[in-house]
Amino acid sequence: MKKNKSVLIITERFYPEEFGINDLALAWRAKGFEVAVLTQLPSYPFDKIYDGYTNKLFQKEKWEGIKIYRVCSLMGYRKNVFLKVLNYLWFAFLASFTVLFIGRKYDAIFVYQVGPLTQAIPAMIAKTFFQIKMYLWTLDIWPDTVYAYGFKRGKFSAKLLNWFVGLVYRNCETVFISCRGFKEKIQCYAPNACIVFAPQWAPSEMNFRDIRSQRCFHEGFNFTFAGNIGKVQNLENVIRVFCLAQRRYRDMNLNIIGDGSHLECLKDIASKEKVQNVFFWGRQPLKEMPQWFEESDALIISLVDKPIFSLTVPAKFQAYLASRKPIFCVMRGETASLVKDYNIGLIADPADENAIQSGFENFFNLPQEKAREFKKNMHILLEKEFDHDKVIQRMTKKIFDVFAAEEGASS
Repeated sequence: MKKNKSVLIITERFYPEEFGINDLALAWRAKGFEVAVLTQLPSYPFDKIYDGYTNKLFQKEKWEGIKIYRVCSLMGYRKNVFLKVLNYLWFAFLASFTVLFIGRKYDAIFVYQVGPLTQAIPAMIAKTFFQIKMYLWTLDIWPDTVYAYGFKRGKFSAKLLNWFVGLVYRNCETVFISCRGFKEKIQCYAPNACIVFAPQWAPSEMNFRDIRSQRCFHEGFNFTFAGNIGKVQNLENVIRVFCLAQRRYRDMNLNIIGDGSHLECLKDIASKEKVQNVFFWGRQPLKEMPQWFEESDALIISLVDKPIFSLTVPAKFQAYLASRKPIFCVMRGETASLVKDYNIGLIADPADENAIQSGFENFFNLPQEKAREFKKNMHILLEKEFDHDKVIQRMTKKIFDVFAAEEGASS
């Protein structure tokens, strides 16, 4: 009896944490492939081990027919940059040790790189020892993201980082990129790399077809930002400019849904500067987000004005599209181009306070027929670029058809 093809996914984040890799693993399992995951104990985004788990050195479990190998996590990464970096290296070390014992069983190693590229270290070790094909799905382009988050670009550290990034990309059979702008960056380090566009999709936990009738927000025109709340989201600027617009249009509300390292700072700003009509709702379950989006009049997507973020399409963008609510894009680059080219919302330069204020005010006065036009165009873009089934099929074909071709050639 022929053995089903198998893949070991290496990722810092996996179920019950809410990331796109969960959908991909389930899809591959449904297609009949043997799927296993090497990850750490779930703790994101609260920097706390989830209930029902004990932070032991190593443990195994099963979920939906998927074998999960877990190594322990280091806590404190939200409050301390040193511990954050140490946690990256800790996972790379423990996963590298673990893969020496489990790696030879699998036909392919697939790295889901959301966050540090150091997750690829155990995959490279497995490839070296067991001659296993290695694939990478990158959602954060290195080394640019490292510097964008404030790490110093020293002469020696830059050389070391460039060497490491090039080594990872050159070891991959295929690099799947979530944003088209990543391609040119990767080719600087690995000119001959096989690069395939594989964007993220709206989370499967979000059901936009059966939304309960329930009032979430206060009365008025509701702007909503949903997602991770860090310094790079540019929300300090957004809140301060919203305050100016809200003085002219009292019925405006700004709703911030999510959690992150910068949340308390934003609350302090709103309190000390007495900003009116800004509401912090905390983190909400993904399955409940369609209701919050339904109650919104416009959805905000925002990042600071740094070159790397002009290449990025944040994960929330696809969920926003699925909600069919107009997008207020306070960004430059690829995301702004999509909003403009497909006519699905309004754009403001993230460094231009006047443009951001005008955006708030223009949305408040937006004619209904224009909102309906945005909604129609969002459906077109979602189907064309970010369809869940099409993207997964593209990735599946690239990885698993390789084995079918090799078997055919050897038979």
